[in-house]
Amino acid sequence: MDRITRAQLTERGTRGESTATVADRVRVARERASARLAGTPWLTNSEIPGRELRSRWYAAIGAMDEAERNLERGVLTARGLDRVLRVAWTVADLGYDGVGLTLDHMHLDPLAPDLAARTHRLAQRLDALGLDVTVETGARYVLDPRRKHGPSLLDPDPDDRARRVDLLIRAVRVAADLGAHAVHCFSGITPPGTDTDTAWHRLTDALTPVLDAATTAGVPLAVEPEPGHLLATLADFYRLRRMLGDPEPLGLTLDIGHCQCLEPLSPADCIRAAAPWLRHVQIEDMRRGIHEHLPFGDGEIDFPPVLAALSATGYQGLTVVELPRHSHAGPHFAERSLPFLRSAEATSTRSPVLVPRHGDPSATPEGSTT
Repeated sequence: MDRITRAQLTERGTRGESTATVADRVRVARERASARLAGTPWLTNSEIPGRELRSRWYAAIGAMDEAERNLERGVLTARGLDRVLRVAWTVADLGYDGVGLTLDHMHLDPLAPDLAARTHRLAQRLDALGLDVTVETGARYVLDPRRKHGPSLLDPDPDDRARRVDLLIRAVRVAADLGAHAVHCFSGITPPGTDTDTAWHRLTDALTPVLDAATTAGVPLAVEPEPGHLLATLADFYRLRRMLGDPEPLGLTLDIGHCQCLEPLSPADCIRAAAPWLRHVQIEDMRRGIHEHLPFGDGEIDFPPVLAALSATGYQGLTVVELPRHSHAGPHFAERSLPFLRSAEATSTRSPVLVPRHGDPSATPEGSTT
């Protein structure tokens, strides 16, 4: 497995600014970013003969969390994009091979005008840099500045569910234009007052047109079991596949930390169990029973068996480092993460390789929101 890819980091905004000031800074940041993307080429890596930079942190910046601290939506980009570009230059030669692109206001806004043109420009840049990409849809306030991940595929209001479906279909089109490996998504949290059966039927109904779009585009849809969501475990993913009739484009995003957090199988066994449907992998450290994304070495995961399992199953997609609460030290964790994973990978090659075991169900009850 040679695709240790990127650290998915967030940008933390400023506090106490007036709305007018925030709006001005948003406008300036976007203009500055557009000029850079359209003009000056990115640096090249002279240490890697025959290829350009293999690391990119622009568009590898994950879902924002400023609104959780009651900041206005505009603050999300007040410092975000300009700093993202500076961080990209700072860590560009670390050796990352691809990016996980979270569609959000600050880099590739899925709701702003000229999406196709902006996507085309980004595709050219990624191609010039030789970078692979997956498209992620975990931005927290992209559809509603007051509701984290809202509206979801499970909302009682069908119009609200349709807005999320539209976003996912847009993501599929972006992924096709970028040549992405997959489009990531998740179910959402079951709304208060909604029974489990109703929630599952809403999920399957909502995903049907998205899967149709994915089939047409030839891009897998990779659903992520997320702690606290309706679809929280591997068992829940298997249930979704059965309810939808095992559609070809429906794949899995496996978060290694989530496996440590709540699955009865070890993370390595989760990989072997899920191998036939594995389309996207997120990786970080985590502790049992605590949904907190940690830098490598700060949790309980034994990583050599995890990387050995990914290699043994033949997984060829991106493996993205997801540290959404460590943006204050982004370059540090970028520099620290890749050597850690390379060391663990080297150790894994000296360990016995287990025969992949496909399709083992999780013992966690279906529909769990633990």
